[in-house]
Amino acid sequence: MEELIEILEDINPEVDYGACENLVDDGILTSFELVLLVTQINDSFGVSIPPTWIVPENFNSAAAMFRMIRRLEEGE
Repeated sequence: MEELIEILEDINPEVDYGACENLVDDGILTSFELVLLVTQINDSFGVSIPPTWIVPENFNSAAAMFRMIRRLEEGE
């Protein structure tokens, strides 16, 4: 989770990623930042996020992203 928070803070250090639960819904993460985030998650965690998984539920919070990464690592 720490590595994910570092990635998020590199993208936008102004956000409290531990508390925010509406990163996509509230427009805190722009579409460009989301693309950058997907790329960095793929590279850093060695997973490939399917396009069908790029939905607000998986990116609205750091916790949701981390759960998604774990599911991908487990081969779901």
